Amino acid sequence: MSSMIKAVVVDDERYSREELKHLLNEFPFVEIIGEADSGESALIICMQQQPDVVFLDIEMPKMNGLEVAKNLRELKHMPYIVFATAYPNFAVEAFRYEAVDYLLKPFDEEQLTDTMTRLQKLLLKPVDDVQIAPSTRLAVELESEIHYIDPHAILYISRDERVSRIFTKDQPFESKMALKDLEERLKSYPFFRIHKSYLVNLNYVQKLIPWFNGAYLLELMDSEEKLSVSRNYVKALRKRLEL
Repeated sequence: MSSMIKAVVVDDERYSREELKHLLNEFPFVEIIGEADSGESALIICMQQQPDVVFLDIEMPKMNGLEVAKNLRELKHMPYIVFATAYPNFAVEAFRYEAVDYLLKPFDEEQLTDTMTRLQKLLLKPVDDVQIAPSTRLAVELESEIHYIDPHAILYISRDERVSRIFTKDQPFESKMALKDLEERLKSYPFFRIHKSYLVNLNYVQKLIPWFNGAYLLELMDSEEKLSVSRNYVKALRKRLEL
């Protein structure tokens, strides 16, 4: 089983998609790999990306959510379906497609949590087999203020001379803490040393590109920077990343 749930959000209303994506991003085990504003584009994305779950609106022009669900059942890799709609009157028909849940807009966070717990049980390792990272944050001083960073939001950390630079989706931070000390503090999270100067969050790894002399470049989601992977770490990195 994977350690992440790959999700696609389908809704013809942009703000509904943004709201649901925002709520799903609160769950560290969810990776949103695509979104669609129509039934037709949803089917294309699902055939290409093979998500684990599709959050599917019902009332959409041309091809509605129920028609999309019917077509999804024909795929070799059939995803679980969670209907997310403003209309309660389709619930009975929706569950004919073995939907995991039927969420009504505006979304109730408690109900969404119940849905995600159900998906966890269906798609991820049993909780007893998973090492749960402590709910603590990394403290970093910035301009006399102390910022608390969620480790899940860290893309990578680099070391330059005597400064460690911590890169998140939103902004970089600086710390005087040595890279090996940061690595020790983050050992409960999926971080991996790829170079003497780089520590990366494996959940954001997107592509490994051959470079020269056995070295590689690493491409991360939400980052334009390509990081150097020392040839001494390539074998161990691939072992961690690949099935």
